[in-house]
Amino acid sequence: MRYLVDSDWLVDALIGIPAAVDLLDHLSAEGTGVSIVSYGELFEGAVGAPDPGESFIRHRAFLDRFAALPLSDPIMERFARTRALLRASGLLISDLDRLIGATAVHHGLTLVSRNRRHFERIPDVKLYQLG
Repeated sequence: MRYLVDSDWLVDALIGIPAAVDLLDHLSAEGTGVSIVSYGELFEGAVGAPDPGESFIRHRAFLDRFAALPLSDPIMERFARTRALLRASGLLISDLDRLIGATAVHHGLTLVSRNRRHFERIPDVKLYQLG
């Protein structure tokens, strides 16, 4: 596995935006994973759907394409160190973004996200470059 896909690209692919579908299809040959945190972010969308049950089924089927990466003690330690560092510098980002970033760094994966402004603050994170 080479890439960790952030929720922004997942949501776009799930709703069928061609650029997102094409990118994830292209990257899948090298291996793509998803943080369990992104499951929660996508499932939040299912909760608000007109038919949540059907939406959960659709979301789960979509997520089956990716390796699911759980949170672990080392990831949580990296999260805590990053949180302390960013807090001290006044550059805090959301806990969910820090968890996703810590997962990518821990596994040595390149993070595929459009949210560069936040993820660039995480030490050692490798961000996917489009084009």
